[in-house]
Amino acid sequence: MASLPIDTAKFTGIICAVPPTPRVANRETGQLRVDRETGKTMYRVGLCLMAGSSADVVNVSVAGDPTGVQLGMPVAVRDLMATPWENDGRHGIAFRAAEIRPLNAPASAGKGAGQ
Repeated sequence: MASLPIDTAKFTGIICAVPPTPRVANRETGQLRVDRETGKTMYRVGLCLMAGSSADVVNVSVAGDPTGVQLGMPVAVRDLMATPWENDGRHGIAFRAAEIRPLNAPASAGKGAGQ
């Protein structure tokens, strides 16, 4: 299925609701999930996305440790994408970002610019 870009500039705020944790690929062995392109460990961060008078918490995957991101901290998110999925009758939306960093931290020198 196609990935859909999300314009994070439309949110009035984005806050870390659940601190970063490494994603596990195999629960039996404890093997961590890695990004196929970079080889970096994948992390999951719970983000509270606020817009107007509503807020939603979504789990967002990111390649590499989002250094400095802590519970309750405002964050900047670069290249947030939503990908619908379906597997064995279950379905949902997977969220992934190129970068999650503390709001006041300088952006990395990765692809693209902006939040």
